Amino acid sequence: MNYGPYEFIMQTDCNLVLYDRGKPAWASNTGGLAKNCYVVMQSDGNLVIYTNTNNKAVWASNTGRDKANYVLVLQKDRNVVIYGPAIWATNTHVGPSSANNIVITSKASTKVASLPANVTYESNPAGNAIVGVGHN
Repeated sequence: MNYGPYEFIMQTDCNLVLYDRGKPAWASNTGGLAKNCYVVMQSDGNLVIYTNTNNKAVWASNTGRDKANYVLVLQKDRNVVIYGPAIWATNTHVGPSSANNIVITSKASTKVASLPANVTYESNPAGNAIVGVGHN
């Protein structure tokens, strides 16, 4: 996903990286652990990177909670945050926080959404890019 000069991408080397104008601002430091991993925003609030070959978890935000509605948002201030309420962030925000954050409601599921390797998502009209929300 990307917003302006910021890009949050699951790379083919299994590293989840937040870029600011092409330079890394944050990374999961999982590069080289596998190939073509994917990241999942789970309905328990945990963001997890899995290997594509055997679906083994190689990194997690360790934010698992009760099953609920969680979303992962790349904000205008560069911070990537899990909301439902906010339970994890890359803490990479710059400048003042935006008061224009969006609110998304949806139904919880076992697997909320996943971002496969080398896929980016454009920002929505409200200005925040979203990796996933709950689906039935």
